[in-house]
Order: sequence, then structure tokens, then C-alpha cells
Amino acid sequence: MKYSLIACLMLCFSIASAQLSVRNNAYIYVNDEILFVEDDVNLEEASTKLYLRNESQLIQGIGTTGNSGIGELSIYQNSDVNQFAYNYWCSPVGGILTNNNTNNAFRADQIDDPLFITANPVDSGASSFTAGLNGTPNMTSAVASLIISSRWLYTYVTENQYSGWNPLNEVSDITAGLGFTMKGMGAFGSTVNQIYDFRGKPNNGTITNEIAAGQFTLIGNPYPSALDAADFLWDPQNSRLDEVDAPPAGTTGAIYYWEQDPANSTSHFLNTYVGGYASYTCTQPDGLDNIVESYVPATYIFYLSNGSPASTPPAGTGSRTARRYIQIGQGFMVEGQTGIPLGSLVYLENSHRDYIKESNLSSSDFFRSSQPNLSTTNTSESQYDENGNFIVPDDYKRFRVIVSFNELYSRELLANFHHSATEGFDYGLEAKRPSELASDAYWTQNNEDFVIQANAFDVQLRIPLIIDTEEQQPISFGIYDIQNFEDNQGIYLYDAEYNTYQNLRHQNYHINIEPGNYTERFEIVFTPSETLNIDDFKVDKLTINQNNSIHQLFVLNPNGLDIKSIEVFDVAGKRMLNGQYDGISNRYELSTHNLSDAVYIVKVTSNTNIVKSGKIIVKN
Repeated sequence: MKYSLIACLMLCFSIASAQLSVRNNAYIYVNDEILFVEDDVNLEEASTKLYLRNESQLIQGIGTTGNSGIGELSIYQNSDVNQFAYNYWCSPVGGILTNNNTNNAFRADQIDDPLFITANPVDSGASSFTAGLNGTPNMTSAVASLIISSRWLYTYVTENQYSGWNPLNEVSDITAGLGFTMKGMGAFGSTVNQIYDFRGKPNNGTITNEIAAGQFTLIGNPYPSALDAADFLWDPQNSRLDEVDAPPAGTTGAIYYWEQDPANSTSHFLNTYVGGYASYTCTQPDGLDNIVESYVPATYIFYLSNGSPASTPPAGTGSRTARRYIQIGQGFMVEGQTGIPLGSLVYLENSHRDYIKESNLSSSDFFRSSQPNLSTTNTSESQYDENGNFIVPDDYKRFRVIVSFNELYSRELLANFHHSATEGFDYGLEAKRPSELASDAYWTQNNEDFVIQANAFDVQLRIPLIIDTEEQQPISFGIYDIQNFEDNQGIYLYDAEYNTYQNLRHQNYHINIEPGNYTERFEIVFTPSETLNIDDFKVDKLTINQNNSIHQLFVLNPNGLDIKSIEVFDVAGKRMLNGQYDGISNRYELSTHNLSDAVYIVKVTSNTNIVKSGKIIVKN
């Protein structure tokens, strides 16, 4: 069905159509609902309008043609940072200077000043722009009084240096899908919640932007709907992980969000800026659309006048959390994979779009609004604990390491564990360090630095924890968000300088350290070496056998190793059997009668957490 509207229509319910055409001075007003159009939207004349209000969103089908017309979609987005703090934006609309079927470039002068928001929410007036340092908020909503400073409009394309910021003005073209910066409104300490009205042709379909190996590009959500970060990161055009021998392409599998410290945004001088990048990644959605999210907050950094991080200690840690759904207008950084050819692109598609309200805080925390309204319906509550941390499935383990420098600031690192993790880079389970500090902590792999790292768990695993210090200072190590580890499984910090093991589950580790780059001194381990020396011999003597004639699994223990558990997993990592033991025996048995014919992994764990694994074939 094709809708052609010649009169105004107010929608307070969901609607779907094959095509949507609005003509002859008509408008559609959508209130707190989803508007789904399978194909294209045609806002024919300049007088035709489509208003999305109260968290309404427009979703369009996969494989559609581009939208057309010179009418306007109008959608609000807000910001409550002050005039000294940057926002990262991405416009959900493009220009309407010509009638075509492509996604046109956006200009900042398409951001209008909403008028009479309560009484007449369809009106708006053109914003004004100033080349001066400070914008002026609309405090009355009675007349068009919003003034935006064009001094702080920038894009950032395939760069890793401060010089890569490209200055704009209000009539500069910004390619569809490309992000841009704009500072907020109000003096330091104010709480101005400025609403911006984005007006233009709604973006639709495939949107691409350039990326380069080892360099960052500021892009964002280019649609008038939420964007699924999982679908975006795992799009085959962005990951290329589903193609054998495919040339490298796409991003490193992480999204980086800028967050500026509101307590320290007090001037426009670069050397007073305090902010940093939060890091987000996630695993590929399965058949039930489940994912595992990994996130670490921003470490706030002071900056020098040339844009490089200052040696001045940072001022804290970001308070906002990135989750799966990226809201309308949100900009973010992505980094190109190492080795991608020149001219590589990052792709955004209609298939990445979802209807998720910004107020559904458990699904999506917006990096511009610190106090969103909570939704009365929250479908994702059970995915997060009371501290907002993602709860991983049973076949994953994780913990977070907090390294505090001189009691002034901390670097948070996330350690993921899963049987699928490799010794190389694991897309969707790891994230590179977005910026470095003079005194810092990080994981390392193949000469690259990470804030999120993944390993296949083994109690004999030793994970290097790199520490850089610019000056002598006290540092401390602690852990939290410990998931799916047995209560008696130690998580130790090994200090090679003193040959000591500190179980971080029991107590933080404190030390005074000299300046230097410590690449071999600190490790995260799970069994102290003195225990390994005793039990390595005993675990090697364990024998794992399957007797299919009597449907029994046998573990022979001739040297009297104290066995804590025997677990049986299928090849997908699902635990099928779990035997727990209190005493020492020379022989352990488990019935496999209820298992399907298949190959299984057997894991035998001692009370000192030494593990031996083996494969069995069950034929019942």
C-alpha cells in the first residue's frame, strides 16, 4: 500500500506502509510511536512536513530506495552540557536544496530553534550563528533566540593527530553519516537543557564514510531511529570475519564515545579541557539475538595546547555507560583495522536500525544527556546488575582491574574469558586503548595496547599487565565485577620485583613505584607458582576415559590429586554434566547415559584449581 496524504494526520499509534508520500501542504505528526515504511519516504513539496515527537522514530525497510522531496522531517534532540564542553553529533537528516533519491550532505544551519514546544510543537524558527566563542540558549521558547557558536563546529576524518580536526561553519557540507562537534549552551555550573530541532530529508539506506588503517574517523548514527551497535559492528562489510581469505576491511570492532568532565569544563582554552573516550564492543548476535557487551568508562585527561595528552594527572573517570543501542544524533569514533587498503569504507545500513527509546536507560545511555527520563517499560533490566554492569552468560568469565595512580585517577581494564578466545585479536571481545596517559595501565598483544582483552581461561594463564609511570608515585591494584569464578578461585597480581602473589579478591595491592615502563614486572595469574610445581606432576597422571558399553565416564587418579570437580561440555561450550567432590579417590565416575551422541570436552579441576582437559566421544 502507498499512502498519499493531502491533509494533516496525527499518529498516536504505530503505523506501517510500503511507501509514504506527503503532499499539498500536508503534514504527519507522530507522537511517542514508531513509523515504519518499507520503501521510500517522499516529502514532495517544501510545505510538506513529517514531525517525530516524544521519542517517535522512523524505521525503513532493508534494500529501499533513497528518500526524496524537498519537504522536511523534524526531530528533536537535546544537550545539557555547558558552553565549554563538546558534544559529538551526527545528523539524522540531510539537505533539501535539490529533489533527488540520495542522502544529501547536512549543514548546521538546518538545526532550528523549537518554538512553543508545549503549546505548538510543530513550530520552529531558524537558529542564529555567531563566530564568537559562546552560544546563547533559548530560555523562553517564545521567539527564535537560539544562537549557536560556529567556532566549535569540526569534523574528523581518517586521522590520529589533533591537526586532523577540520573547521566548519554553519553552511559547510557534512557528508551523511559523518560526525561533527558542537559545544553546548549555558555558563559553567548551569543546567541548560537545550533542545535542537533537526530539519531536512530523513537519511535512509546504505551510508558509507572513509576509514584508514590505524586512524580514527568521527561518524555516528545517521538515522531518525536508534542504531544497533551489534548489527553495525558485525555487518560483514565492517568486520569481514565471515569471508575466508577476504582482504582486511572495516573497523577494529570497537566504538569510542567522547565524554567531557562537567566539573572541569570552565573555559575554551584547550589546556583546560578534561575529558576522554569510553570504549564499547560486543559479540556477534546469535540466533536469539543475544550478545555479550564489554565496556570501560572514559579516563579523564588534561590536554596540552597542541591537543596531546598532558602529564598533569587526569581528574577522574567518566560516569556514563555505553550500551547496545545508539540514540538519534549520537556521534562516535571508530578506528580502521590494521592493513586495510586505501579507500576502505565503514558501512551503516537500514538493517542496523531499531526502535529503542532514549529513555530506556538499560538499553542505551545517551552521551549528551546526563538525566534522561526513565521509561516505565524496561525490557533489558535483567541484563545488568545493580551497578549497571553487563551480566555475562555462564560460559563466560570476567573481572575488571582498577589501577589507581597516586590516588588521583584510575585506569579501568576489563578481562574477558571464553573458550572461543584466541591468542590473537578477538573481534567483539577486545578493544584497543583509545588514548594514552603519561602514567597508565593496559593489556598488550602483538605490540598493541588494549583496555579490553580476551583469553581462553586456564588456571595456568599468566596475563601481562603493563604499567607506565612518569614519576615516582604510589599505585594500587584492585578488582571488581567478578563474574562466574568459583569463590575459592584466586585472582592474583604477581609482582616479579618481589616475587609476591597478592590475591586481589582478598585485598588490594599497594606499592610505591619508580618512573619507568614496566612490561614484565606485573602479571595477573590464577595459581601461584609454588602450587603449580607440586600439582603439575599429579595432574599429568590423570587419565580420562569413556566406556560407551556401560555409558560411563572414568577419571583415574593414581597419584591422589584432590579433585574438586569434573565437568563435561559440548563443543559449543554448554556445560552438560557437573560432578562435585569433597574427598580424594583413585577413581571417579560419571554417567553419560543421557548425553546425545557427540564429541565432548571433559575438564577436571583440582582443589588448587589446576585443570586437565580431554576429549571423549559418546555413542549411546
